[in-house]
Amino acid sequence: MHIALPELSLVALVGASSSGKSSFAARHFQASEVLSSDFFRALVSDDESSLEATGDAFDSLFFVGGKRLARGRLTVVDATSVRPEDRRRLVDLARAHDVLPVAIVLDLPRAVLEARHAARTDRDFPASVIGRQVSELRRTLRGLQKEGFRHVWVLHSEEEVGAATVTRVPLYTNRKELTGPFDFIGDVHGCLPELRELLERLGYRLDGETVTPPPGRTAVFVGDLVDRGPDSAGVLRLVMGMVESGAALCVPGNHDDKLGRALGGKAVKAQHGLDVTLAQLDAAGPEFRARVRTFLDGLVSHLVLDGGRVVVAHAGLPERYQGRASGRVRSFALYGDVDGSTDELGLPVRRDWAQEYRGSAYVVYGHTPALQPRWVNRTLNIDTGCAFGGSLTALRYPEMETVSVAAHAQYAVPARPLAAPETPGTDGVPDLAALTGKARIETRTFGGIALREGERAAAVETFGRFGVDPAWCPYLPPTMSPVETSAREGYLEHPAEAFAYFRSQGVERVVCEEKHMGSRAVLVLARDEEAARRRFGGEGTGRIYTRTGRPFFGDGSEADVLSRARAAVTRAGLWEELNTGWLVLDAEILPWSLKAEELIRNQYAAVGAAGNAALPAAVRALEEARARGLEVGELLERTRERAGDLLAYRDAYRAYVRRVEGPGDVQVRPFHLLASEGTVHMDSDHLWHLGTLGRLADADPNLFGRTAHRLVTIGDEASEREATDWWLSLTENGGEGMVVKPLAFLNPEKRGLQPAMKVRGREYLRIIYGPEYTRPENLGRLRSRSLAAKRSRALREFHLGLEALHRLVEGAGVGRVHECVLGVLALESDGLDARL
Repeated sequence: MHIALPELSLVALVGASSSGKSSFAARHFQASEVLSSDFFRALVSDDESSLEATGDAFDSLFFVGGKRLARGRLTVVDATSVRPEDRRRLVDLARAHDVLPVAIVLDLPRAVLEARHAARTDRDFPASVIGRQVSELRRTLRGLQKEGFRHVWVLHSEEEVGAATVTRVPLYTNRKELTGPFDFIGDVHGCLPELRELLERLGYRLDGETVTPPPGRTAVFVGDLVDRGPDSAGVLRLVMGMVESGAALCVPGNHDDKLGRALGGKAVKAQHGLDVTLAQLDAAGPEFRARVRTFLDGLVSHLVLDGGRVVVAHAGLPERYQGRASGRVRSFALYGDVDGSTDELGLPVRRDWAQEYRGSAYVVYGHTPALQPRWVNRTLNIDTGCAFGGSLTALRYPEMETVSVAAHAQYAVPARPLAAPETPGTDGVPDLAALTGKARIETRTFGGIALREGERAAAVETFGRFGVDPAWCPYLPPTMSPVETSAREGYLEHPAEAFAYFRSQGVERVVCEEKHMGSRAVLVLARDEEAARRRFGGEGTGRIYTRTGRPFFGDGSEADVLSRARAAVTRAGLWEELNTGWLVLDAEILPWSLKAEELIRNQYAAVGAAGNAALPAAVRALEEARARGLEVGELLERTRERAGDLLAYRDAYRAYVRRVEGPGDVQVRPFHLLASEGTVHMDSDHLWHLGTLGRLADADPNLFGRTAHRLVTIGDEASEREATDWWLSLTENGGEGMVVKPLAFLNPEKRGLQPAMKVRGREYLRIIYGPEYTRPENLGRLRSRSLAAKRSRALREFHLGLEALHRLVEGAGVGRVHECVLGVLALESDGLDARL
């Protein structure tokens, strides 16, 4: 006998004592998958034969079994389970975790069991017990499926037991092997003309009822193919043909399910367009009706696709139900989170499960019509009410772009008018109390990141007093670690150390970008007020803020810069190319003195002025002393060197000072296009980011500038030398230095890889470490600096920032996004050497 076992199930090994269940389990299952009643008796009492310990043993067994099933692990229960009341508990456990209960029964002849029992020394009960167990099993064997077991396999002899094979088969909902790309299509509801138009817009070729998809793509229908619209029969004919040809997949909607029950002779109310659908099927003839019934009967509640990265279910599905099978799962997938109550219009009350969704998979669904697609967390509702005069919408995956066609007519009147989905980014002011305690934030790219209570409280206090509107602050940039200290004479930092680091990490190519001596800023741009309201909910059409979330401009310049930036994005064609109404850019804004004027005046200029007042006078005094014959030559030389260092120091910071009369003197140098509607651009390499953003400089060279860069092949001496020479040229001509990044924005296989390292120039570091830092005694001391804490913070902040962006594009509310934003700010409150 071949036993095709559902991959996620509760397997009851049923049989009288001595039937060989434990041997069968050891042969066909991993030891960790098998929960034996004998083992648990021994576990709780040190005696696997102790009948008085049976209650505690089974309590423990079912507890562990529940934990395994909750984690989605196949679980085998090795116990006699010959009585229906014993098996009922197994069925209940499976149902509680929405997995299939199945039974493998070893119903061997009684004589064989008694002979085996007689040969065993570890069982002290009489053989008559086996007789009673065999009788009980055979009396109830035929009723196992009525008890709730979805599959039952019965082995009647030693030969059958020995010859049996067991294989794991995927559940019908498990289509993880299908990786797309996909085109998810919302509730069609009989709107055949709109469906044909949408398919053509998506690139599908239609020849009558034959549909040819674009190479490699598959359409996925989220259900509710029928009712309300003008041609449900035509929609069914088209979609069934696509499914049969492999051009499409489909899950059932509640209307499809109701139609299937009607075709099966069940008593249903022919309302909400079902009467028209049934009449169309009658007109199409009995053969077509039978074909439709077979098609609908074969649809499964939901599908898990692309390695578990995306789930499609008509009304949505929380994580705990994904990839599972039960009546409860099917009910949720068809009807959503309902409890049977109705609202003032007599419609079912549907709880908003998406607001609480925290799963890692995207969930694409329909069922609840709205004027526009609704992103919430990692869920997207693409029912845009075509039959009600709205539109028919598709999601292109993995591009995460929505495509819609307007309804040709209003075919049905909704019980309540279609409304725009609530702005997902405005779920109220973040709960500050929830953001101040000790926490662990789970990120999809790095895992959990722990934050201390004091750090979070400080971040909330600082942002609450000085930050921009949280709805406009979806991201804070991470800190960046410098390279390891160089051993080269006269240098604290050098490109060779950056190349050596990435070589040790197995990185083959890096991008070296000019490090602008400006102030870090994030630009959040919305195309227009409608796009701003829809995603951010705040007033205006954008914000520009510092790396700590404070408004960048305090003199009214922001509106002018935002207006010019939006115009540049429009001229560059990025709104259309990215199919977005908003962008988040990471940039430097020049000149440095625009934001650092107070720092320059109170710290750098003060040091320069004090030194300039003292050292030239000291040199003159020493020169006069030497002229009088005093032995001050060594001191004079040392003082002259110090005066020279001071002049170099003043030249270094003065190179970045420029008078700013107004917004026309501001220049923006963007280097990361972080996110746009539906996409965090971490899958595009840094050359894509620089090239795409360089088009803004072409569109408005007065506002935007390009970031000079070099692509370097690690290990290629000529390539590394060319980049080093470029760095030397930059820094010798007053430049700050460069940033070295792996070509890939994110390497998911290397969680500990630094996303970027800065290599600052010799003269720029004079600003940071002081005029005389290059003297050998000072360099020697500085070379002992420790970078471990800085690098740890840089990694954590980088991944928190990515998580914030992911939550933003998924439509998460302000509180969920800002949890990560404040996490970055909290890490910044941990004191480190600011010179790093």
